[in-house]
Amino acid sequence: MTTTLIQMTVLMLCGAAWRVLCPNKLAADQTRLVLTSVVYYFLLPAMVLEVLWKADIGWQSLKFSLLGCSSILLAVFVSGLIAKLLRFQRTQAGAMILAAAFPNTTYLGLPVLEQAYGGWSRSVVIQMDLFAAAPMVFTVGILLARHYGAAEKDQPKSRLGFFNAPPFWAALLAVVLNLNHVPAPLWLAGLLTMLSAAVAPLMIFSLGLALSWRAVRWRNLPYIPPVVLIKLMWFPWAGIYIADVLQLENPFRAAAILDIAMPSMVLGVVLCDRYQLDSSLYATAVTVTTGLSLLSLPFWFEVL
Repeated sequence: MTTTLIQMTVLMLCGAAWRVLCPNKLAADQTRLVLTSVVYYFLLPAMVLEVLWKADIGWQSLKFSLLGCSSILLAVFVSGLIAKLLRFQRTQAGAMILAAAFPNTTYLGLPVLEQAYGGWSRSVVIQMDLFAAAPMVFTVGILLARHYGAAEKDQPKSRLGFFNAPPFWAALLAVVLNLNHVPAPLWLAGLLTMLSAAVAPLMIFSLGLALSWRAVRWRNLPYIPPVVLIKLMWFPWAGIYIADVLQLENPFRAAAILDIAMPSMVLGVVLCDRYQLDSSLYATAVTVTTGLSLLSLPFWFEVL
């Protein structure tokens, strides 16, 4: 795990260095938008198709979904209670709850787990994301952002519009092919493997592009300890007990819990911007929890 995190850190630092140096006058945000778009619309669907096509889909997938959804809901409840007890303002409370409840299951979880456990763990990450984290973000996450922030002027046409995305279509196709035992042609399997190999390094580099210590503000620091405690300590601890109730067996149990032990997701800053929550506070939480995860992840890896 230590070797893996050193590799991840170096790659993230390369992304952070790009933000400072701006090679060829390409700004970090512009570069990140291009890279994440390529990953989201092209490379990630290829990985989803490759992994889920040959994954063991069944009751275990349901357990992954229950583990992820119940952990997120518990974190929402605990962080909301803390925000109420400490009388946080609504915009700060909403940003704090989002940062504490939703882990970076894919953009950091995928490369970390793949390096720590091997290629088989990609199936765990993708199922945890597509069957738990992503649906929760686009339902509970948006409801929270709307409740604590301001509603959008232009409402989306459909509440289920987020399912109309390349990774979900790839997942649907993969599940159909998997359940019907359709074999993958050799040339296609090789192509999907080639495309999948590019996902992890680009995700880590993009995460480095997104991190900015300039976003850390002294006024935000009082809100960060609850996020750190819930996200990096209580969240995986609760996940262990939920996984035991669900009777998840190792090594899938360890991989799934380590995936939800990831720091705050980067996507939440989009919700904060859209619903007028405290984006600066959220960016601070992402930066701090990502930095501290270099200490917490080895701890949970040893525990698991």
